[in-house]
Amino acid sequence: MRILSILIVGTLVLSVFMISCSSTGGLNLFSVQQDIELGRQVSQEINSNPAEFPILPERGNEEVYRYIRNLTSTILNSGKVAYRDEFAWEVKIIDDPETLNAFATPGGYIYVYTGLIKFLDSEDELAGVMGHEIAHSAQRHSTQQMTKAYGLQVLLSVVTGRSNPGMIEQIALGLASLNFSREHETEADAYSVEYLCGTSYNAAGAAGFFRKMEGSGGSRPPEFMSTHPNPGNRVEAIDSKARAMG
Repeated sequence: MRILSILIVGTLVLSVFMISCSSTGGLNLFSVQQDIELGRQVSQEINSNPAEFPILPERGNEEVYRYIRNLTSTILNSGKVAYRDEFAWEVKIIDDPETLNAFATPGGYIYVYTGLIKFLDSEDELAGVMGHEIAHSAQRHSTQQMTKAYGLQVLLSVVTGRSNPGMIEQIALGLASLNFSREHETEADAYSVEYLCGTSYNAAGAAGFFRKMEGSGGSRPPEFMSTHPNPGNRVEAIDSKARAMG
């Protein structure tokens, strides 16, 4: 029995170390299928926790859901999003008018707060932010960063259904405020431009969002603004890439 257990663990470790590299050169110890499974479990936790994540009901809010999903589909159908057919790409709205935030789980589950939607001035800006979040999922930044935060063993225990009670809830809460590296934030900004270049939106839409945040004094910055690089540098980089791509 012990030999069998060793073989099972060895097989699991071998599958985990069939690793991939992001374009920033970071190693991801998760397979794509493990991204999908982790995202599925985390999204179930989010959807079942209205105290922390008050999801806007679809009934009575059909128009706003139609709007945000059409916008997301336009970006996904640009032909430039990795795992377009493999990931769920499910969008939910969190009814919290005080929070300027959006986040994405592994496997393509996207959550955007009503506070952020109401704060923005244009559809281009919202598309830029959504492109940024789509990029975090498509480039699999979340599992790279979460491995650093929680450790590989903890995340694998969630994927295999062997985690301690409350761990999925902790991970779900952590995703909403996950701090990405400088490289990941810069890459997500750049991919947002690339995605929007394949649409009718202004490819530098995310830059408009950062400008407004700076103009408002940044009193309630979302997590993807509170990490480096600073907003001014990000505006410059986004505008520069948009000009370079025409």
